Amino acid sequence: MKRDIALSIAKPQAIAVANEPDALAAGVVPVLSDTAREFARASKSPATLRAYKADMQSFRDWCLWNSRKALPASSHTVADFLAYEAEAGRKASTINRKAAAIRFTHKAAGLPLPTADEIVSSVMKGIRRTIGSAQKQKAPATAEAIAVILAHVSRDTLQGKRDRALILLGFAGAFRRSELVELNIEDLTFTAAGMDATIRKSKTDQEGEGATIAIPSGTFLKPVAAVQDWIAAADIEKGPLFVGVTKDDRARAGRLTAQSVALVVKRYADAAGLVVADFSGHSLRAGFVTTAADRGADINRIMDQTRHRDPRTVRTYIRRSDRYKNHAGDSFL
Repeated sequence: MKRDIALSIAKPQAIAVANEPDALAAGVVPVLSDTAREFARASKSPATLRAYKADMQSFRDWCLWNSRKALPASSHTVADFLAYEAEAGRKASTINRKAAAIRFTHKAAGLPLPTADEIVSSVMKGIRRTIGSAQKQKAPATAEAIAVILAHVSRDTLQGKRDRALILLGFAGAFRRSELVELNIEDLTFTAAGMDATIRKSKTDQEGEGATIAIPSGTFLKPVAAVQDWIAAADIEKGPLFVGVTKDDRARAGRLTAQSVALVVKRYADAAGLVVADFSGHSLRAGFVTTAADRGADINRIMDQTRHRDPRTVRTYIRRSDRYKNHAGDSFL
């Protein structure tokens, strides 16, 4: 026993490697204290950790099949794995995330980073150049599309009231799916001009500094009225804003998941006769940006609502919206 203790003190990395499955499952090494482990987990969102766990499992399986070592992994092992993923038809963005998972796990274990080697960087650069990194964009749910979709959402049922509020608030606040479902009643403040919604933490705000989003009452879509209607009908006084609804149309405890947002959007897009595959939970956020840009909103004001840090991200939506405006060929085509 004394020999084991001495080993754990002298060579903590040996313990990390010996307990590799546990380390990968938790995203941290088991030699950390429980408190340190929780803080390490909190450095990444739950969704990111789940993705990293699945990515590391696929890496471990590949290493096992090819008689390679997953932790610590050599740079050549990582490069070969990424090349295999590319040959298997994975998207460049997916392969890049798998590389990030390998880096995160090694860093958490206090091990050298195989992904920092030039060979790995070169392979990833070649993958992006060869198979491309562009992703198929989902259709933005513009104000016009929202109006079409809402025509198929019941105003009389509790589920309909919830879904109407979910769609309109997601659109008006340009919320990410995760931000929308994490809202609590306590995060809302109704004002004469509309409603303030406070986001406690988000994808780009992992430190939890928070942000308050202004939701105008509106003249046409009226998102604030929809939220108030849902809250009153569901008789919710505190806790999650968006909860499940039973088959007999009653509110039940339990916060909706981010995936629920996508399912709601797709359900009504289908009912409206739109191409379901073109829509996702992100369509609400993209739709706000696209509509705002189309109506001439200043990019800085759009970013106030979306909380984007890089104007280039917003400009991708604006370019899609404006590509036929003042076209170079207008005078002769």
